[in-house]
Amino acid sequence: MANPIASGDRLDPQAGVTYIGLLFAIAILGVGLAAAGTVWHTMSQRNKEAELLWVGHQYREAIKQYYHASPGASGYPTSLNDLLKDPRQLGIRRYLRKIYVDPMTGSTDWGLVKTPDQQRITGVYSLSEGEPIKSANFDEVDKDFEGKSSYQEWKFVFSPVAPGVSA
Repeated sequence: MANPIASGDRLDPQAGVTYIGLLFAIAILGVGLAAAGTVWHTMSQRNKEAELLWVGHQYREAIKQYYHASPGASGYPTSLNDLLKDPRQLGIRRYLRKIYVDPMTGSTDWGLVKTPDQQRITGVYSLSEGEPIKSANFDEVDKDFEGKSSYQEWKFVFSPVAPGVSA
């Protein structure tokens, strides 16, 4: 077929409309996919936050049980592995089923909140420096998390209550 421009034939005025329409459709599709990606990312982060709260509560509860199950004087664990199998007990005593993965980092490495002498663990926190979406409406035990700017500030700590005060 001969080149219409070279031969002097005129192009049909409708010839480029389909091409321009296709370009607009691709642009609109791209914008829609970008919006869907943003919504998906936000939902994913909210789910990870909910999982972090659940896992953090598991650690806090395990440390609490370990503390109260201490033979003699109460005490905190020296490592997270002590929560898997209590070395102080004659039989097998477990407070956690496994070392949970930090949903924010995908790792089993956790930040550890320790006693003043740095020998025992009183709590855990995520090593993620990400900014939380959730900033309010926490449960009573997590009220300290309100307004925090990083997941590292969400510290799941067990602190025994003073005698005469209900837990």
